[in-house]
Amino acid sequence: MKRILELRQKKKLTQQQLADILNVSQQSIHKYENGICSPTIEGLRDMAEFFDTSIDYLVGITDNPHRYENISKDALTFSEKRLLTYYRSLSPVTQELIQQVISEHEKKA
Repeated sequence: MKRILELRQKKKLTQQQLADILNVSQQSIHKYENGICSPTIEGLRDMAEFFDTSIDYLVGITDNPHRYENISKDALTFSEKRLLTYYRSLSPVTQELIQQVISEHEKKA
């Protein structure tokens, strides 16, 4: 899937960086980009969300890189979802420390 390679390079990411973001191996990204194997439906969904495009664009069905649906401005982005998932996995003490840092930042803003 040459589009994955193009989108990754456009964001100036290495295969390893994209793999880390998508929670797959670097070898998987290499295989996707070189047409050795295809990502799962869930993997395509995650890539489309991360690259802010459609699955149809990723797999070459369309040349239109834009999503088909309008996403609510209140919807979480891929990065926000990742941060929230990570935050929820932290201990309550660490969560409290992060909340304190945010509060201090808000006071300075």
